[in-house]
Amino acid sequence: MNNAPTHSITHTSVSVWKAPGMPALLLLTAAGFSGFAALLPTAPLWAVRGGADTAGAGSVNAVLMLCTVCAQTLVPATIRRLGWRTTLVAGAVLLGAPSLAHPWATGLGAVLALAAVRGLGFGVLTVCGAGAVAELVGPERRGKAVGAYGLAIAGPQFILVSTAPWAAENIGFTAVFVVGALPLLGVVPALRLARRLDGRPAATGDAQDRAVVARTAYLPLLRPMVLLLGATTAGGALITFAPQMSDDPAATLAALLLLTGTAAVARWRFGAAADRYGTRPFLWPLVAATAAGLVLTAWAVATPGETRVVPLLAGTALVGVCYGGLQNLTLVDSFAAVDPRSSGVASAVWNIGFDGGTGLGALLVGFLATGTSFSVALLVTAALSLATLPLALTRRNG
Repeated sequence: MNNAPTHSITHTSVSVWKAPGMPALLLLTAAGFSGFAALLPTAPLWAVRGGADTAGAGSVNAVLMLCTVCAQTLVPATIRRLGWRTTLVAGAVLLGAPSLAHPWATGLGAVLALAAVRGLGFGVLTVCGAGAVAELVGPERRGKAVGAYGLAIAGPQFILVSTAPWAAENIGFTAVFVVGALPLLGVVPALRLARRLDGRPAATGDAQDRAVVARTAYLPLLRPMVLLLGATTAGGALITFAPQMSDDPAATLAALLLLTGTAAVARWRFGAAADRYGTRPFLWPLVAATAAGLVLTAWAVATPGETRVVPLLAGTALVGVCYGGLQNLTLVDSFAAVDPRSSGVASAVWNIGFDGGTGLGALLVGFLATGTSFSVALLVTAALSLATLPLALTRRNG
């Protein structure tokens, strides 16, 4: 019996961008990540304006990602119980609506509460989005599909992560909070996508059989998840604290543009490379380059009040390539490591690595920088990223 979804693309002449369900998925993803990206660097700045210190600012994205991870563990079961329609719409509303309440959230506690709600919505959309890729596109073209999905994620981050802090300071925080509500516009494509996915075989089946399949899936998924964790810890640290670790606003803007821009291109282009050559040739160089980029960035901000612009730009660009490339490659490896019936589990575990790393980077660097400096905090983060290198050199089982 064939367990693959009957609607997966099997003909290579069909573009993954036009595959049934993919346009709606990409629109929903772009809307959701636009709101997420706008607030990722801005909500910590808003907390600082309300009187929070560096550790408090770092805790905003840490709480966001903690609630994201908690939600992600529940999404596969939620889809089975409530269906794609209810789950997707709830995710879009939970992610977008709290942004509009930020002008009245003047204390750290209120900002953290809004971050918690946004995290629940983000957790839903991330697992649903990655899981939908596996449902809509066959394995032979999954690298390209993951690349298209990754571009829908990284494109908004390229535009908004770098410009949102500038807009908040020069136009006003309220304007950014309105942009943060863009996930609400994703409700319409969410309904279209749900019509394609509701009732698919992957969402049904015997409960005991699903439990056995899920348990056997977790161990093979640990390797790509930990590799992803190393990259997203680095990316989360730089995205959260780039506006605070540099005293040169122009250099900060350029650094964030390079970080998110190279991540967008890498996440897109590594998809085709993974389909052709596999993932293994690219993993270890990207892990090593992540650590190198963090070391360069640490050197750039080592002297307070005297940012070294060239190392800052080189370091953030290098981290950006690795940040985007490892996202694509580890997601491809996650889907390849499990039975087709466990694509939802693979999506959830991969997203836990993604968002857990982003939150860890924000929390770790925030607390270390409070007691030491941003330079020391980045060097510790580089060591953590490099510690995943043995996993990159190990062959995937199965």
